[in-house]
This record gives sequence, structure tokens and C-alpha cells, in this order.
Amino acid sequence: MSFLRPEVTEALRRHSELIAAGGVTLLGLWIASFGGYFLTPLGALIALTGLGLGLIAWRRLRFAAPVAAPGVVQVDEGQIGYFGTDFGGFVAERDLVEVRLLRLNGLPHWRLKQADGQALLIPHAAAGAGALFDVFAVLPGLDLASLTDALADPAPSRVIWQHPARLARS
Repeated sequence: MSFLRPEVTEALRRHSELIAAGGVTLLGLWIASFGGYFLTPLGALIALTGLGLGLIAWRRLRFAAPVAAPGVVQVDEGQIGYFGTDFGGFVAERDLVEVRLLRLNGLPHWRLKQADGQALLIPHAAAGAGALFDVFAVLPGLDLASLTDALADPAPSRVIWQHPARLARS
């Protein structure tokens, strides 16, 4: 039994990572406030770590979407799977050569292209699609700010990332 309204509980759950990063930042500032040659730099380091975690949490929060599309996304050991009602499939993270954001019927979809030319289309609002943020974050040369900005861009198609060495071979 919760003493909070369901919508407040849901908002706290969605923002929990950002709230935790704020707590780490405040802890660092509190430690730094004691002063001294040891506690001030230690507190500043903890506060900077909290700010970095907060930035990542903010970008992840902007990336996430409420579940409004059919299908489920599963990421397991570098393998991205989408199980949809009409289509689905798998792509290995190491085989990716392009990540593109498409708007189909006004809804954003991720198009993940492999080196052999096959592509997997994943709705942005599918269950579990938030896990794609962590997959995209480790792609070499991908700018996380452009990743989250692309979701606000109304363009029908936008290339988010390309692997130049692999793309030239395909």
C-alpha cells in the first residue's frame, strides 16, 4: 500500500536515476563543505561524478518513451532482438554499420543496418526500447546529444551513426 498517488509514484520511478545522481552531487558538496586538503578535493570529485551521472540520466530520460507501440526489444550480450506483431529479428551490435531514425506514420522507428545489408526496424515506443540507449552509447564516434536531439527533429529520416570502415565494405 502506497501513501503516494500512482502518478507521483510513476514519476518518481521514471526520474529515479536523475534523483540518485542529484543525491550523489549533494553528498559531494556536503563533504567538500568540511574543507581541508583532503575533503575538499574528495567532495568536488564526488560532486563532479554526480553531475556526470546526472547528465547521462537526463539524456536517458529524454531518450525513453512510454510504451505505445507493439512488440518487445531485448538486448542480451551484444545481441539486439525485436519481437513485433508484424515483423522482428535480431542484429548483433558488432555487425552494425548504420543507425538511422525514421518516421513512419509520424512515429519514430530505429533502423539498424548490418554489414551484409540486412536491417532491423524497431519502434522507439516499443517495450524495452530504452535499452537501446546503452547499446548506442558504446558505438564509436556516436554523439549522445545528437542521439537525443534527433528524437525532437521532425525530419522523416536522419542518420544518427555510421561506421565508416564497415560501411565502405558493405
